[in-house]
Amino acid sequence: MARPTIKEVAARAQVSLKTVSRVVNDEPGVHADTRERVRQAVAELGYRPDASARSLRTAQSYAIGLLYDNPNPHYVIAMQRGVLSVCRETGYGLQIHPCDSTAPDLAAELLALVQHARLAGIVLAPPMSERRELVQELAAHGIPLVRVVSAASDPQDGSACVFVDDRDAAYAVTEHLIQLGHQRIGFLWGGKSHGSSWERHQGYEDALRDYGIAVDAELVVEGDYAFDDGFRGARRLLALPSAPTAIFGSNDEIAAGVLAAARSAGLNVPYDLSIAGFEDSPFSKQSWPPLTTAKQATEDIASHATRRLLQEIREQQHGAPAASIPNEGFSPQLVVRGSTAPPRPKP
Repeated sequence: MARPTIKEVAARAQVSLKTVSRVVNDEPGVHADTRERVRQAVAELGYRPDASARSLRTAQSYAIGLLYDNPNPHYVIAMQRGVLSVCRETGYGLQIHPCDSTAPDLAAELLALVQHARLAGIVLAPPMSERRELVQELAAHGIPLVRVVSAASDPQDGSACVFVDDRDAAYAVTEHLIQLGHQRIGFLWGGKSHGSSWERHQGYEDALRDYGIAVDAELVVEGDYAFDDGFRGARRLLALPSAPTAIFGSNDEIAAGVLAAARSAGLNVPYDLSIAGFEDSPFSKQSWPPLTTAKQATEDIASHATRRLLQEIREQQHGAPAASIPNEGFSPQLVVRGSTAPPRPKP
């Protein structure tokens, strides 16, 4: 079956080829009704611009990169879906590039990637997005970029970003456990190279202090955003002479590891042990009992970051000064499910 062409889209929408091109490239100056008519024609015909052909016809690139270093596959897949949805809508190609965020020559690696793949710009996921020296190096070479970062408010550091208020969401999760009656609440860190780990830990501590509960270092275990770290961390906490009655894992993979550890110890969840996670990944709903968590709209975060990046790219290509656009923030929301309950009364 032949691929639909831009001429067919123009004929279906009853507009010029130039108008279709402007809508597909998300350029300004097209009336909202016309833009919607073109997008409907694109959707009905299944039209997909060829990014490489567009790049050859013009001096500009029609491909962007998504750069990440994260052991959590659910987070990575959700980020990919969010970025890709905007790329498909606007006719951009997408290069997905996993990185080692600790590599000393990372800046050189990314600069080479942008040059060889002819990328128009990049979306930087954590933790690279939180390495200021890396961001400054890329910006110094004129590479349009948008960062996804963990922050309680707009960093206002001169760099385009989408920020996620992990601290407030972690506070809400911890507060939920406290209000159920839990006093000894364990906390399992994610990777310390991620700003989200520090923000989630800070939210946990803030909630404890606000409710007059002493922060007990014995109940806090370092680790990474991985199932195995959740399992090992929970085993360590459950072996304490005074074990916690609730454990908060910094993401749902960690919380799933805690759930496995509880099962292996013969504990009834949630009555012997309440468990909470973070992010609302698919298995938070599929586990038994399903996990209380903080719902993070990762796909929406990624799509917003991509739209912001395309705006940065257009401004640079047209020689326009960078617009003073406020950075957009997201706040994950508490979702209460069956893995949390009041602690079992002591005999």
